Amino acid sequence: MQKVYKTLLKNATAEIEEKKSRFIANVKPVQSEEEALEFIKDLKSKYWDATHNVYAYYIVNDSVIQKFSDDGEPSGTAGLPVLEAIKKSGIQNVVVVVTRYFGGTLLGAAGLVRAYGKCAKAGIDEASIVQKILCFQVAVTAGYQLLGKLQSTMLSEGYYIENVKYEKDVEFSVYVPVDRLESFNYLIYDITNAKAVLETGPKMYITVDEAGKYIGR
Repeated sequence: MQKVYKTLLKNATAEIEEKKSRFIANVKPVQSEEEALEFIKDLKSKYWDATHNVYAYYIVNDSVIQKFSDDGEPSGTAGLPVLEAIKKSGIQNVVVVVTRYFGGTLLGAAGLVRAYGKCAKAGIDEASIVQKILCFQVAVTAGYQLLGKLQSTMLSEGYYIENVKYEKDVEFSVYVPVDRLESFNYLIYDITNAKAVLETGPKMYITVDEAGKYIGR
């Protein structure tokens, strides 16, 4: 499993116009090629009357899968620019479909490359780029007198806190990047004089924005 990668936060749509041709980008974060193909199929059905439904996807799991289709546009002028827009954004596990309604004016090869790439980039920007970080979910239990110190230390060190519960003691979850677990344990034992109880749970990906703010799992 990758420790960190960039992808999209959500599905999104963006539209541009070039010489009266409409270009509509629909983008989606996906985890498998099957999911990407289903999205493409649905959009081809939705935009059945379009001149072209161009697509590209780039998926990295156990192997790298990257495919694109010009869907009748001149070879290399449509699907490849969409794929390049994905790669230039530094994201993966994404599918982008760009639909074109021809407006009556030919754009030429260079014009098509620019239009498809520009529209794909607009869709990607609309969906918001985020980071996925592979973390251990660590359950922390400590006395109330330690809460302030723990919270300030977690924030200053870049760890992510969730699910704070005020019971007999304070309980909360901390998401710790997989390569920082040992240093995290030492840090907590040090600042609490070993009075905090730590229980390491499963690995999971969390989502943070480009500024490093925690969004969720």
